[in-house]
Amino acid sequence: MISVNDFKTGVTIEVDGGIWRVMEFQHVKPGKGAAFVRSKLRNLRTGSVTEKTFRAGEKVAKAQIDNNKMQYLYANGDMHAFMDTETYEQIELPEKNIEYELKFLQENMEVQVIQFQGEVLGVELPNTVVLEVAETDPGIKGDTASGGSKPAKLTTGLTVQVPFFINEGDHLIINTTDSSYVSRAQ
Repeated sequence: MISVNDFKTGVTIEVDGGIWRVMEFQHVKPGKGAAFVRSKLRNLRTGSVTEKTFRAGEKVAKAQIDNNKMQYLYANGDMHAFMDTETYEQIELPEKNIEYELKFLQENMEVQVIQFQGEVLGVELPNTVVLEVAETDPGIKGDTASGGSKPAKLTTGLTVQVPFFINEGDHLIINTTDSSYVSRAQ
């Protein structure tokens, strides 16, 4: 058991029959009434996000999550194959479980596969990934001073807003938490 006062971003808990990861939390001490903890939780089974309020000091069950380093191999219809890098054991995940993550996955990429008591819940991506620009409008000389942006479609199908100086074939560092452009890769 863990007290809600000890919440940290990334902690996994069991509440209402679901496995949840704490995304955000805030301790609130109103002038009148009891203190409480307002939290934003992501369901690791469904991917849905909800906000939940707990009384200060309330206890919840801590979920023991196993992270296995695995390599993304290939897509087979709507199933996606991953291989354990140590045991070479392969598992397949349905597309619906990793819809968001597919925007960033490339063959041979290493990720963390999240498991709870033998049940595979999903995939945890690194904070940033390097992806190649598949198509974008060409940059026009002098546009860099305006500080604007243009859409760029990446090889995985993800579309992000990038600065005008980015061209097709450039490799970009993309933030996986909010699908945003970080910088050009070296």
